[in-house]
Amino acid sequence: MTHISVLKDESIDGLAIKKGDTIVDGTLGGGGHTFEMIKLYGLDIRIIGLDLDIDAFARTKNLIGDTPSQFTFVNRGFQDIDKVLIELGIKEVDGILLDLGISSFQLEVAGRGFSFLKDEPLLMTMKKDLTEDDLTAKEIVNTWDEENIADIIYGFGEEKYSRKIAKKIVESRSDKEIETTFDLVKIIDEAVGRNYRGMRIHPATRTFQALRIATNSELINLEQVIEKGFKCLKIGGHMSIITFHSLEDRIVKRAFVSLKEKGEAFILNKKPIIPSKEEISLNPRSRSAKLRIIKRII
Repeated sequence: MTHISVLKDESIDGLAIKKGDTIVDGTLGGGGHTFEMIKLYGLDIRIIGLDLDIDAFARTKNLIGDTPSQFTFVNRGFQDIDKVLIELGIKEVDGILLDLGISSFQLEVAGRGFSFLKDEPLLMTMKKDLTEDDLTAKEIVNTWDEENIADIIYGFGEEKYSRKIAKKIVESRSDKEIETTFDLVKIIDEAVGRNYRGMRIHPATRTFQALRIATNSELINLEQVIEKGFKCLKIGGHMSIITFHSLEDRIVKRAFVSLKEKGEAFILNKKPIIPSKEEISLNPRSRSAKLRIIKRII
């Protein structure tokens, strides 16, 4: 399984890395961005790699070989960036890179129910080793009330048929617990499949996106990492963020504009950087990606 990092060159170039810099790769994933930075800058920089998925370290190690002392992996979510840096004795960093896309490994190998094309347990958690306190998509569809389910499908998935889908979920779970991705896909298809006939998008796409976002508190965590991460940047430090849907991009854009209006930051690209036609042809999953870059100035 090969994961292709999206906007790899553009996002790394946006960090304006120099010898001696400390960079946080807040979404280690398949290790592609970190591998490229090590390839370009070798032992001249230090990289802190964060990921909730413990398997991210193994995937990165497969790419970079013997782990250099300048690379540190921390099995934490990026919303804890401030705490992680304090624990590592690092006061501030020169760059932060976030690639918010779900990796090919999670879609095709993880077995946690991210893809509606594979029959897997309905978990949708970025974290691999779960505790009883961790929320799962299975818990949401089987225990949340109809109104709340509809609200997250509409709010996080921008699904206009959210009420129909939520109603069908609640009706179906009264007969049998919803346990797998295919259980849920069948319910969605019965609820709104006919409304999607002739459309390029799968009927389950938006609902699965919404459940994944809700399960992992993705939008709240994104707001937190921008706020906390910016404070961890040195003056002159850069933050590159790659988003994959409008909700994420809206949060990043608004946060960056707010920092600019306060006089604290300079936005390096007024319009988001998008993949080239060549990149999209090589990696169709990159087509919705947008990169925004900010520089701290005070």
